[in-house]
Amino acid sequence: MAADPMVVAVIPAYNEARRIRALAEQVRERLARVIVVDDGSTDGTAACLEGLPITLLRNPVNLGKGAGLQRGFVAALEMGASAVVTLDGDGQHRPEDIPRLLAAAEAWPRRIIIAARTGNRACAPPLRRFANRFADFWISWASGCPMIRDSQSGFRLYPSELLRLLPLRPEERNTFVFESEVLIIAAHLGWYTEAVAIDAIYRPDNTSNYQAWADTWRITRRVAGHLFRRGMYPAGLLRVLRVLPDPRKKNGPAARAPLS
Repeated sequence: MAADPMVVAVIPAYNEARRIRALAEQVRERLARVIVVDDGSTDGTAACLEGLPITLLRNPVNLGKGAGLQRGFVAALEMGASAVVTLDGDGQHRPEDIPRLLAAAEAWPRRIIIAARTGNRACAPPLRRFANRFADFWISWASGCPMIRDSQSGFRLYPSELLRLLPLRPEERNTFVFESEVLIIAAHLGWYTEAVAIDAIYRPDNTSNYQAWADTWRITRRVAGHLFRRGMYPAGLLRVLRVLPDPRKKNGPAARAPLS
């Protein structure tokens, strides 16, 4: 039985037939409501989930991870979710760590909780480690808060109150940029991040669709746009360098703002 029936899991999946059923079953053991968004898979991903007590949503074509997440968020909010836990469909996240995110959310109720892959990180490909550190710095700067740990982790917990402030566009093509940009938008709304350390899992047959150079470049361009619009946001940089105080100590909600 799941610990909290109001927390919904959202798993975007693209061609994950090898692992998606086992993952969904393990998540279902911990959360009563599981949504899998099959993002135009061509390998029978959806068929692998037949008979499971989950909600399966299917995009007719591949729209990208960001679009899949947003479709899952809309469905979870319609279910009345109090929070949404996201996991990647490629088996890089251990469902056993879900209770740790739930505990962190209780301790920090106005935060996005990120499962930061800090343990066993040496097993990650060097290019992936560099890309993640690079993204961490720029996203933290644009967010205006101290260094975000593992900003590229797709294993997160989002409070539903925050998700309702975002103009979700599940029908639009959107790749990995969404997960980076949502951290920036959320911080400008007064919703910051907290990290929970987990072990990194990188299998030799990893099916991740993240393209280190191409997706890092897309993320960098979008983050740079946020910085340019704020005059390079010197206060944000000074917070990353810990010259200015941590804004999370006076965290409070702000008005609705659009994703740009």
